[in-house]
Amino acid sequence: LVRADIPVVSTAEAARDCPGSCWWDPHTLAAPPAPGVISAETGRASFAYVASAMEQLEQGNADAIVTGPIHKHAWQLAGIEYPGHTEFFVERCGAERHAMLLTSPEITCALVTTHVGLAEVSRLLTPDRIVEVIDLTGRYLSELLGRAPRMAVLGLNPHAGEQGRFGHREEERIISPAVETARLMGWSVDGPLSPDTAFLVERRRRTDAYICMYHDQGLIPLKTLAFDRGVNVTLGLPIIRTSVDHGPALDLAGTHQASTGSLFAACELAVRWFTSRIQSRSSRSDPCLPAVPSRH
Repeated sequence: LVRADIPVVSTAEAARDCPGSCWWDPHTLAAPPAPGVISAETGRASFAYVASAMEQLEQGNADAIVTGPIHKHAWQLAGIEYPGHTEFFVERCGAERHAMLLTSPEITCALVTTHVGLAEVSRLLTPDRIVEVIDLTGRYLSELLGRAPRMAVLGLNPHAGEQGRFGHREEERIISPAVETARLMGWSVDGPLSPDTAFLVERRRRTDAYICMYHDQGLIPLKTLAFDRGVNVTLGLPIIRTSVDHGPALDLAGTHQASTGSLFAACELAVRWFTSRIQSRSSRSDPCLPAVPSRH
């Protein structure tokens, strides 16, 4: 539980003009909800907060959005058509390309596929999608770091397929061509790497981001190394949006035992990203930054 003397103002506009203040919008809850209980009412309130944040950003009262966890079933009970935050922001922003990236001081991983079963991953992998994730990751890190990032692409199969011995030659047919295309675009990228040794300390020291083929390939190392410090970033949006790297933890609701580490990290990254974006706008025409590929 965090306690601080923070001035509370009555409108978002007032908060914008008063640095260090807080605007609290109670929104649609008629009464405090019971901790840990999923309901349509809390789902409606949760979505209303997310939509309100987007409205304030569109109106110029905010520079970035930091989201906490939502319970997707509560959104379903409330009749919300979006399965989660990301789909709402993608549609609201009209984003044609997007990807999920999880980051921490120890490791950064971008995901080619996200919430799908392992049996579906191979079918969903395409050279175009892998290149898209590499490009989105490279653009984000170039803006944040102020230099060209070093990226590593993982193989799908054990030992990165071992020349086709394992799997269905995804490394040769899909991943390697994507890596070559990304290099031709100007990105510094290695791979496909064998996943079982890709996260060793020496490799992590010289890698700014890993491009992972599926959810657990990236999230297991990240949450093992930095569970309380991980931040979820939505790549490809025209806005800055960061989030925590965990779910709502209903079993901890109302106990004052939940960690705020990831939320603080998400806030800090949003501020750093916004600052870097302002500083990099004058150099956006840098010839080292590849052109945004057209959609076909």
